[in-house]
Amino acid sequence: MGPSEDPGEATAPRVLDNRRDATRYRVLVEIAARQPAVSQEEIADVIGVTSQAVSDYVRDLVDGGFVEKHGRGRYEVTKEGVDWIITRTDALSEFVSRVSEDVLGSVDVDAAVTTGSVEEGDEVGLEMRDGVLHAVPEGGSATAVVVTGGEAGEAVGVTDFEGVVEYDPGMVTVVPVPAVTEGSPPPLDVITDRAAGAELVAVGGTEAYALATRADLRPDVRFGSATGVSQAALRGLDVLLLVSTDELSRHTTRLREDGVRYEVRDSLER
Repeated sequence: MGPSEDPGEATAPRVLDNRRDATRYRVLVEIAARQPAVSQEEIADVIGVTSQAVSDYVRDLVDGGFVEKHGRGRYEVTKEGVDWIITRTDALSEFVSRVSEDVLGSVDVDAAVTTGSVEEGDEVGLEMRDGVLHAVPEGGSATAVVVTGGEAGEAVGVTDFEGVVEYDPGMVTVVPVPAVTEGSPPPLDVITDRAAGAELVAVGGTEAYALATRADLRPDVRFGSATGVSQAALRGLDVLLLVSTDELSRHTTRLREDGVRYEVRDSLER
């Protein structure tokens, strides 16, 4: 059926039915965007067809009542043409929305760092290492299928998960650091000893940051520490949290709410 079909009948994205319908739609949209001075050569370049093909589509649209010709190179989309564009565009929007929500939304794809070269379709094992999901070509108790390949150290997409990624949640050791108005900070050797047993060091508050710096520690988390510490522990990392006493309650509350194991250690206790 040509472009003179009833726009009200277009309840599906017919512009996707075949290449001719898609090109007709694009030509009409380009005319609407460029009117009244329309260069068929420019439209041909944008769409990727010949100027002769554009000329044929324009003639077809004029014959169908969707475009009016006002002279050489001057065209205007009629009300019927605008309605036709709107109807097709609405159908496309609904189609794209359905694909996004019903199709793509049902495909659960996660990112993982691959430990070796993998390709699309490979089955890999899944392991949690240093708090980050890793794809292991050799396999494992939990598996997934690669959807975007990559080389060792690169992030790849994985889906079709089976099994459970086994790892133990981490432990957070909380060391309160007195506020500047409350007293002296704990000895540096105590902090150094605490840091030796942690996989990640975080600070909350200026006093905590100053103490970490004096102990020659480079904090892994300096900002958003309440959230960062909780997430790190949930991914299996043991964390040392140096936190100013005026920030202590906010941090421990977040840990409790997230179900993270933690202990508050006296700053002088070895």
